[in-house]
Amino acid sequence: MNSPKKPANGAMALVEMKEFATFPAATQRYIRRSLDIGLKRHDVLERWSRDVIEAASIRAQTQVYHHLDTVRHHLPDDNGLESLQHFMTPLIIMSAFDLGQDRLNSFSAYRFLYERLIGAAVRPWLPSAFCASAALPHLHPEKRRALLQSISEAAVTAPGWSNRPPCFIPEWVEKVQQHLPN
Repeated sequence: MNSPKKPANGAMALVEMKEFATFPAATQRYIRRSLDIGLKRHDVLERWSRDVIEAASIRAQTQVYHHLDTVRHHLPDDNGLESLQHFMTPLIIMSAFDLGQDRLNSFSAYRFLYERLIGAAVRPWLPSAFCASAALPHLHPEKRRALLQSISEAAVTAPGWSNRPPCFIPEWVEKVQQHLPN
């Protein structure tokens, strides 16, 4: 008897690329920059800073992202509450920083970034970390409202989450100069 086949990684990567393409350009740029910082992929300051203000933001984000190792290490493998202090507190700190940068304007953009920074196992914890961070008073009330309205009831009340790792991890793409024939 034939069992149903899972979608190929290529098809899933295409779905993830399409989702990424729905985000505004500033959100896409912030996600790529954040992944470079969190995954330690490149010289982030050289690649991403366009001015001293952005350089300062990158330095601050790098400091905040030092919590990533703690979050990854303490990621609960069940619904136990005993490790939440070492996991949720740094996750909320990072999330609050990212939401405060005004580039992640929805739960879907936040989820997209954090699934790639931490891994698929973080999915059950993202709605609560997002809601806690989005409700903090450091955000303007209208920003808090928009963020909290961006998370669906289905995301908050999901009975389960996929453990499939993300297939598409966006990176910086160099612009290619076109040379037109004479």
